[in-house]
Amino acid sequence: MRARSALFDVYGDLLPTRDDRATVAGLVRLLQPVGIAAPAVRTAISRMVTQGWLEPVLLEEGRGYAATEQAVRRLARAAQRIYRVHPRQWDGRWQLVLVSGPSSRTQRARLQRELGYLGYAELRPYSWLSPHPHEELAEVLERCETEAVFASVATFDPPETPLSCWDLDGLARAYEEWMASATESVGRHLSLHADPDEGAFAARFHLVHEWRKFLFADPGLPGELLPSDWPGHRAARFFADEAERLRAPSERFVARALARPEPELTPEP
Repeated sequence: MRARSALFDVYGDLLPTRDDRATVAGLVRLLQPVGIAAPAVRTAISRMVTQGWLEPVLLEEGRGYAATEQAVRRLARAAQRIYRVHPRQWDGRWQLVLVSGPSSRTQRARLQRELGYLGYAELRPYSWLSPHPHEELAEVLERCETEAVFASVATFDPPETPLSCWDLDGLARAYEEWMASATESVGRHLSLHADPDEGAFAARFHLVHEWRKFLFADPGLPGELLPSDWPGHRAARFFADEAERLRAPSERFVARALARPEPELTPEP
């Protein structure tokens, strides 16, 4: 687990109810149980400030960092997808995005990552496809210095053309493998920590961290386009049940980690 990715998990899953901010010391205490050392946390914070995801703030408890408006928007949308809230209805049409540029290889690679994250697949070079339009698309195009035109398409010839843009067989296997590994991971983390609240926190943190990776793999296709026994549905139920089961003890640990530390008593001479 990389420190930067773990910090996105912290700000996306743990801090929205805490004003999207925490002290550096609190962040270090939070990430220690998942194996991330203080120097790595501080380096990742610095990079996220440079990238526009975090900004320094002075809190009552000490120096800290808050999520920027850009980060809050991105993480809120990610949370909706992670917890599968407010599933979108499909009108039977596809959004086709025809991009022009960017010119550099680095920007093209970034555009591919960003569009893939939103759930788009490349139909052919410079042509991207999604069953839903996405509010964040305009921000992505601006960040990647790219322009695009859009079209709404109802039918394809042959009809299965859109689904062939995604490796659904590979995605189904990934969900099956994730469920097996997540069951083992939760039990292992619960047994590794003497403090049961810390163990629940570590187990839930890893659970969310690994589940979040499906944001980059699962385009969120409408249920009408998926088989009735789609393993993604079972995996989502498993994730929701386990995340809720571990929530209360995990919250207790988070509250302790972010609390102002008690001052050390000076020993009497």
